[in-house]
Amino acid sequence: MAIRLLPFRQYAEEDVVNLFASKGVNDQVSSAGDGDAGIFVKVSAGDFGADPVGYESNAYLGKTDYPFIGRNQYPTVPLTVEAAEAGDACVGVTLLQTALKDENDEKLLYYPQKKLETQSVLSGEAVPVLGKGIITVDSATVLEDGAAAVGDFVKLSTNAGLLTGHSAESHSNIGQILATGQRVNRGVSDDQFAGASVGTGAAGSNGTYAVIRINC
Repeated sequence: MAIRLLPFRQYAEEDVVNLFASKGVNDQVSSAGDGDAGIFVKVSAGDFGADPVGYESNAYLGKTDYPFIGRNQYPTVPLTVEAAEAGDACVGVTLLQTALKDENDEKLLYYPQKKLETQSVLSGEAVPVLGKGIITVDSATVLEDGAAAVGDFVKLSTNAGLLTGHSAESHSNIGQILATGQRVNRGVSDDQFAGASVGTGAAGSNGTYAVIRINC
């Protein structure tokens, strides 16, 4: 699951940082990993004295050593973030996923429309990181224990990129759960968060989500 965030969110654009590329990169948009949208991150490279764009040899471009080609390099953002864990200084949560290919193994580099449709950025591109606001997360993939109660505080987990819920106030808190709910699939296709359809009128407990106010 490469997108751990549900659509409902509230935030101001000035609370979104667009300076850092993610060190976590998923091979496909359907893969799960540190390149997901909804990963809580820390700064891993923040030298503003570096060149604004770096260039590197990268097999993602395909064959780059044809005769008489002077240079064929891949541009990257030198400033980076990576998944944060307990004790780290969290700068926020990634709003887009970082991926190389779509679900059909086609490179997003050559398919910019699909990159937009899948809410993706390429490896080395800056990913928007939200530091303050309200987000809705899939509990199973964002919260360490899979669930938390309304009013619980959240802090970084010992599992990188995740949160853990607890009831005590602490200086390590980065947010609080405002609401929880169940996303139930009554359609004909699988739902990314709720799974297979439970059928018309059927009760279900799939797709637990939480609305969290964060302030990293």
